[in-house]
Amino acid sequence: MKATRIVAVAALIAAGILALHAALAQPVGARRIDLQRHDLSVAGHEVIQVIVELEPGTTAPRHSHPGEGIIYVLEGTWEYTLDGKPPVIVKAGEILFIPAGMIHSARNVGDSRGRELATCIVEKGKPLLVLAKCKEPT
Repeated sequence: MKATRIVAVAALIAAGILALHAALAQPVGARRIDLQRHDLSVAGHEVIQVIVELEPGTTAPRHSHPGEGIIYVLEGTWEYTLDGKPPVIVKAGEILFIPAGMIHSARNVGDSRGRELATCIVEKGKPLLVLAKCKEPT
């Protein structure tokens, strides 16, 4: 019985830490809506689809994904900055491909809410999003 309680408490603590991490990873003015997560016919891989919403002027922090990302902008005007490349403006109805592991950020440069459909093909069991370390000042 005591071991069951310890496991239950540990699970609650772990769930709380994960919820806190998710809350810290989402800046004010940003929202992620998880749509689906499914295994693929390619062994060890899954597809994850989410909608990301950003209020005007909101920037998603620099991050990467452990697999390829296909972005379709549903609403608004977004500026994507992929490390080592000039910023790219993507408007509603346009797409962007983000290579696996590429550190990038996104910012809503429009004057209304921006929404994107993000589809990521990742190794099963890996996190969808990995926050990047802060850049050193130059």
